[in-house]
Amino acid sequence: MFEQHIGKCSNKVKNIVERGAVKKFAEAIGDPHPIFIDEETGKKSRYQRNIAPPTFPRVFDFGVIDGLNLPKKGLIHGEQVFHYVRPLIVGEEIFCWLKVEDYVEKTGKSGKMGFLVLKGFGEDQTGEIIFTSKQTIIITEAVRKEMIV
Repeated sequence: MFEQHIGKCSNKVKNIVERGAVKKFAEAIGDPHPIFIDEETGKKSRYQRNIAPPTFPRVFDFGVIDGLNLPKKGLIHGEQVFHYVRPLIVGEEIFCWLKVEDYVEKTGKSGKMGFLVLKGFGEDQTGEIIFTSKQTIIITEAVRKEMIV
């Protein structure tokens, strides 16, 4: 169903690690650690500024992969893993993009399911990779049928 998209990438999109967004995100995930939200704690840290929680890139815009039209509902977020070179610093610009890593289909009790693997990248203004993420999106048989129609 999505095999033809393997290897395709989105354009890079500029994102800002905005202080207010970091605070709201930390509160939403129930982790109001001072390194995320208190400026004095950030100044005293080894980073000399506040940092974002490790899962913060979930709010970034990673662009659009041409032709990859996923439904707006019915998808299952199967797994996501982040790898960091260093933390995201509050106030910095991050350029993000996605790549379709893989797509496989498996048959289970409820029919055929698709597993779409996307790799996300975040780099700084100099082009240095700061983080990568890998996520698996599960497309159930019911959703697959709606897409085929």
